[in-house]
Amino acid sequence: MFFRQKVGIDLGTANTLVYIAGKGIVLNEPTVVAYSLENNRILAVGDDAREMLGRTPGSIVASRPMKEGVIANYTTTSAMITYFLKKSLKGRVLWPEVMISIPGGASQVEKRAVVSACKQAGVSNVYLIEEPLAAAIGAKLPISHPSGHMIVNMGGGTAEIAIISLGQLVVYKTVRTAGTKLDEVIITHMRKHHNLLIGERTAEEIKIKIGNALIEESSDYKERMTEVKGRDFQTGLPTILKIGEKSINKAIQKPLKEILSGVKDVLAQAPPELASDIVDKGIVLSGGTALLKNIDRYFSYYTGVPTFVVEEPLFCVIRGVGMAIENLDSYKDAIK
Repeated sequence: MFFRQKVGIDLGTANTLVYIAGKGIVLNEPTVVAYSLENNRILAVGDDAREMLGRTPGSIVASRPMKEGVIANYTTTSAMITYFLKKSLKGRVLWPEVMISIPGGASQVEKRAVVSACKQAGVSNVYLIEEPLAAAIGAKLPISHPSGHMIVNMGGGTAEIAIISLGQLVVYKTVRTAGTKLDEVIITHMRKHHNLLIGERTAEEIKIKIGNALIEESSDYKERMTEVKGRDFQTGLPTILKIGEKSINKAIQKPLKEILSGVKDVLAQAPPELASDIVDKGIVLSGGTALLKNIDRYFSYYTGVPTFVVEEPLFCVIRGVGMAIENLDSYKDAIK
């Protein structure tokens, strides 16, 4: 009897994760593709391609084919999905059934692009699930109940903010600001205020090491510091600087305020009964950007609503996608 493999994919701007029914999460690699400009040949995907970011000669481009949660480069995205499927299924891509996460409220054009890229990669059936719903399922929230749950899924390209009740998105907003935007403002800040030119990999490392959404200065507060290597903007020579978290905190405030504004907009549109549920249960944070230090305290401080980060926020969406593909009948209302 022919058995179709069920696969879940969280195709993120920064990372792509693959879940195989019965096995769990089998792949977690950067959403990066390196290709030759001469003949458009794909040279590397995932971890190998990420190593090339900012280090390629003029004839090779290493880039992220996803921008702000949607497909920016269709050809390379399709090649990347094929590569990840082959790697996850150990080379046996026999028309698997795939469920893939998309931004909440994605346009028909964006949905068609995702489906076409999957079909070109040799997929038989493609199911789409909105990221906030997948994140809520992965966070094990009882979304089918008639009560309000608020989730903010902050990935690489977008922050998906949603209030969910009875298995559906009641109010939602996609803010096209998240992890990669934080990296960009750190790059700009280092050039403007420290005369240091750095790449996106270094910016991401700074964010992970000393990024802090809300600095609460108390008597025992000790500022975290890190060494940053880059090129001096004026002399052009390689240099090393010591940077503190207060400087980086100042740099990341603008994108954080954009996400906060989206959270406040969604709370303002919530029906009164659901709003009271959220005040009781709090806001749930998921996605890689939820790993930023004190991000939960930041939202609690500015909204007055208790905020919690889920366990393993990076894997929240893919766990939800996996649970949904394994239990299609139970989650048929959430699937597009």
